[in-house]
Amino acid sequence: MQGRHVPVMLQRCLDLLAPALAQPGAVVVDCTLGLGGHSEALLNTFPAARLIGLDRDPMALKHAAERLAPYGDRATLVQAVYDELPDVLGRLGVPRVQGVLFDLGVSSMQLDEVERGFAYAQDAPLDMRMDQTTGVSAAEVLNTYPPGELVRILRTYGEEKFAKKIVEAIVRERAKEPFSTSARLVQLIREALPQAAKRTGGNPAKRTFQALRIEVNGELAVLERAVPAAVAALAVGGRIVVLSYHSLEDRLVKHIFAEGATSTAPPGLPVVPERYQPRLKLLTRGAELPTDEEIAENRRAAPARLRGAQRIREDAT
Repeated sequence: MQGRHVPVMLQRCLDLLAPALAQPGAVVVDCTLGLGGHSEALLNTFPAARLIGLDRDPMALKHAAERLAPYGDRATLVQAVYDELPDVLGRLGVPRVQGVLFDLGVSSMQLDEVERGFAYAQDAPLDMRMDQTTGVSAAEVLNTYPPGELVRILRTYGEEKFAKKIVEAIVRERAKEPFSTSARLVQLIREALPQAAKRTGGNPAKRTFQALRIEVNGELAVLERAVPAAVAALAVGGRIVVLSYHSLEDRLVKHIFAEGATSTAPPGLPVVPERYQPRLKLLTRGAELPTDEEIAENRRAAPARLRGAQRIREDAT
């Protein structure tokens, strides 16, 4: 499993975090541990650093723990959703960290394990929970949500132009028999969409599956809490890097970083007091994209968008 996992934009992540992690005793948090590819590279590249790895998926933690076992107590792995970062750091007695990495979206393992139901190319149970011990599954969302709520989810999280058509078909079909597997949903989407919409953009079920996954795992709500919490956990000079895989995630991260990098001073002040000065410095001009070479090596890197920022001052008291 580790052999087929290629960490996305790995060298760029390491380069952006390097100035903050070279010092002895530096702590870096991998908020989305997955199979531990980024974490392994961080531990290798920065031998004086300690790593805290978070993941909500027990299977991911198990595989990552095996991979990172050679690093001993330099790696502390915790089952947690990444918006729980402040609680995790509090329990570990770590007041501030020097680096934070988010690699958002669904992991290679979750995509490749058919029974998880993330992939639309294979028939599987409609689950999509990153932690299968808690929460509602994608099947429960499809079978129980009101039509208007399903339309909102597909439009907002999947940016699906034909959400109403798809939901009408879902409601009609679930009245005959509840949904349980992905193949039936994929077929329904194919039949619901106009011919022209099926000619471009890859699998026509992609947007609906993305929307369901985000809803099932509360991904955007979690991210909206997690990124400000991660910025707050950074020591001055600390750095944060976020890899996003769709426009909703990237826009949210862009907004949070831009807000932190903007003065809050009222207009017209001749001298801006420190409490109004920006807390962040942007490390990337816009969102950086993977190279053609990386996409050729790892097709899952294609939609990646990377942004980085540095903490440059404490919050005003």
